[in-house]
Amino acid sequence: MIITDTHTHLYSEAFDDDRNEMINRAIDQGVSRFFIPAIDSGYTKAMFQLEKDYPKHVFLMMGLHPTHVKENYKEELAHVEEMLNSRKFYAVGEIGVDLYWDTTTLDIQKKAFKHQIKLAKRHKLPIVIHCREAFDAVFEVLEEEKGDDLFGIFHCFTGTLEQAQKALSYNMKLGIGGVVTFKNGKIDRFLNQIDLNHIVLETDAPYLSPVPYRGKRNESGYIVNVLEKLSKVYNISKETIAEITTKNSRDIFKI
Repeated sequence: MIITDTHTHLYSEAFDDDRNEMINRAIDQGVSRFFIPAIDSGYTKAMFQLEKDYPKHVFLMMGLHPTHVKENYKEELAHVEEMLNSRKFYAVGEIGVDLYWDTTTLDIQKKAFKHQIKLAKRHKLPIVIHCREAFDAVFEVLEEEKGDDLFGIFHCFTGTLEQAQKALSYNMKLGIGGVVTFKNGKIDRFLNQIDLNHIVLETDAPYLSPVPYRGKRNESGYIVNVLEKLSKVYNISKETIAEITTKNSRDIFKI
């Protein structure tokens, strides 16, 4: 059973004491593909080291996270562009809009989001979207940029069925992680109305641990708990869920 974690911050400081042990625990459970989103230029070196240490397992994205869109965002976008021009990445991400932490940067967040979508199109890459309390703003940008060359993953999807269907209309797949196991997560109530061909698995480690680890540090290995929950939601085997969602990730990342 090959399991793919399409979104995990393995370079996070939260793993500094036991990174290799944590990654190997995940590999031992069948999680053999880790897709690594970027945050800002401060993490680029650590991402490259991860890839060097686990060349058969780690696949990198490049992008500027919306919560790190600050006064220097143009310099950060220049770094993203320089990196994309210099080597292979598998997506532009994570990018998008976050209005939970700071609403005052909405204008420049949207500019950075749109700019990075254009970079993704130029490099024929998928985008990986971060959206927190910002569905309207994200959909506004996607509507302006929609087309056959726009595709990717709506990371950590936590919206309604209507918002899920709208996300799918922009050639997005839904990244499903620990929230699907939460008692008040709500997405488990309608997810079986979404064809499994539109779903990929993720952890967002070290954040958003699934039950029974909620409130603790998340690990990529905990994706098996997400897998078990989806098996119940869709009433099919874990092996089938793993097979279909890994195929979906291959369709997105082209590997």
